[in-house]
Amino acid sequence: MGMLISIDNGGTLTDFCVVTDTAVHHAKTLTTPYDLSKCFFEGLQKVSGRVYGKEDVGRLLREAEHIRYSTTVGTNALVERKGPRLGVISTPDSDVNALSAGEHHAPLFAELVGDRVRTVDAALDAAAFDAEVIRAVNELTAAGASRVVVSVGSSDFKSVEARIKAIIQKRFPSHLLGAMPLLCAADLTDDARFVRRSWTALLNAFLHPAMERFLYSADYRLKSQKTTNPLLVFRNDGGSARVAKTTAVKTYSSGPRGGMEGIRALADHYGYRKVVSYDVGGTTTDIGVVENGEIRCSRRGRCEEVEIAFPLADVHSAGVGGSSIIRANGKGIEVGPRSVGAVPGPACFGRGGKDATITDVYLLQGVLDKASYFGGDLVLDEERARASIEQNVAAHAGWHLSQALLEMENAWVEKIAQAITYAAGPLDGAVLAGFGGAGALAATAVADRLDVRRVLIPRLAAVFSAYGINFSDVSQEYQMTLGANTAEELRHAYFHLVERARRDMFAEGAKLSDCTIRASLLRERGDEEAVFDVGDAAMLPCELVASDRATLYLRAVKPVRKARIPSVPLAERHDAKASASRKILGHDGERITVPLYRVEELAPGATACGPALVEEAYFTGKVGKGWMFEITASSDILLTKGN
Repeated sequence: MGMLISIDNGGTLTDFCVVTDTAVHHAKTLTTPYDLSKCFFEGLQKVSGRVYGKEDVGRLLREAEHIRYSTTVGTNALVERKGPRLGVISTPDSDVNALSAGEHHAPLFAELVGDRVRTVDAALDAAAFDAEVIRAVNELTAAGASRVVVSVGSSDFKSVEARIKAIIQKRFPSHLLGAMPLLCAADLTDDARFVRRSWTALLNAFLHPAMERFLYSADYRLKSQKTTNPLLVFRNDGGSARVAKTTAVKTYSSGPRGGMEGIRALADHYGYRKVVSYDVGGTTTDIGVVENGEIRCSRRGRCEEVEIAFPLADVHSAGVGGSSIIRANGKGIEVGPRSVGAVPGPACFGRGGKDATITDVYLLQGVLDKASYFGGDLVLDEERARASIEQNVAAHAGWHLSQALLEMENAWVEKIAQAITYAAGPLDGAVLAGFGGAGALAATAVADRLDVRRVLIPRLAAVFSAYGINFSDVSQEYQMTLGANTAEELRHAYFHLVERARRDMFAEGAKLSDCTIRASLLRERGDEEAVFDVGDAAMLPCELVASDRATLYLRAVKPVRKARIPSVPLAERHDAKASASRKILGHDGERITVPLYRVEELAPGATACGPALVEEAYFTGKVGKGWMFEITASSDILLTKGN
């Protein structure tokens, strides 16, 4: 069988996994934001060397059965507001003001759209309406809009938007340099709620250009390497599809969703009822919940806390990570949300960064080794780290260096713990799962703050979001609001969506008979919502009255080969053998010597007690006093708190 390649492109680091029948190979590269295809192929070169003993990207791609990819390109663009300036065309009877009426809506609308809103009166005769649409487009482009979203709030929004679209495409045809990129909200979703439908279109229009440029470029470069399988883009809804069949807004936070797919597999493997995961990257900590085998999701997801029409995982992103800027603000320690990213990076990277980060803190504490960090590919500079902390924190707060290091660590840990509490709710009996490049760093300290007694660190923690993508299938999701609440209308909608699925799955190289189809009906009755399964006969699964709003959801899934969690018979517990020792800063400000355990050298069943350090090529973790770690039969690290 061929290999499974998965890639997770983050703001600071880009992770690569190659799964074969017998092993998992992984690598990391620094993200190159000025040219994402550079880090994309640098990582493929590096990981091909791990697979074959020498770099051979062409062979790797030819032997790949599936190439799955997630990226924060769009997410980061939205966070940083780096994208196209949008214009909106609507009608006078649409409540356009409602688009910016809300705590989260108002600032986002101001950044993405501002005053670039024009209305056209659909009641005008054809000639006058045509002139109004042309005027609106010209005024929006003169105001700086580079893309236009058409969204109408009336009950006949589909037909009105179609009229506006036809005029724009006729007057500004795509073969002319003056063509206007256009998105009608009704073409994306027929959600009956104007605000939600409009925001779905606005966010998609904003995310689309950056995603399109890079993904098509990456796909083109892959094809130039003679790869026979297309690049599959992993989405936040848990499925993958080729670039041409992917909606941009569904890639929002897709990397963290990849990690959640891996956590769901681990929860099933270990029999854990509830797992709260936290993925600590360079810029954010992303938190999710798996309970009773299901990833906590919302039928209407949120982007930047703004509700959209499509289902997304409930992933809460907090502005704290390995590259978050830490500084004294006169009242205490401030952690994030700004990040130094990979360029210039933490001060200790020696790439021009002047701001202090937790990476600088743990280097000076002795937790990180300047020579072995990042698999030995990046030598850390202690003097630059010391200068950044003394200048940005110690001098401002009046602390000596040791106290500053401890206070910065405490603030960083506390922010992660608070974010987990906010996102996950009560943690009674839950297992905490930490991953990402910095997920293991302070795992027991975070757990102590939360009064959690078990923490799982996956063996591939440093690249776990990339690894988790390998548990996804190829799929597409569709939805359609019923025009009338009748059995006949439901059957019409069902078979219409099935036909769309047939065409899309054919483009993915699959017959519909090779796919599983699941359909459900959402009934909205006033403020109450209920979901009912719909069988393939498309019979009405519930009573509907005229005032109900009914939406049919359909998901087509083509099962593909996935990763398998390895397991060997667990040997008897035995004392782990330390590989070395390090002097680290203790809680009292004094240096203590602790054993260092290399994960690659430990067999299943190996155990040891803290204080200690566990380390792999791309992650290091502190095991606090009162905690014990054990290498499980699947080579994960299970941390447990003593009585």
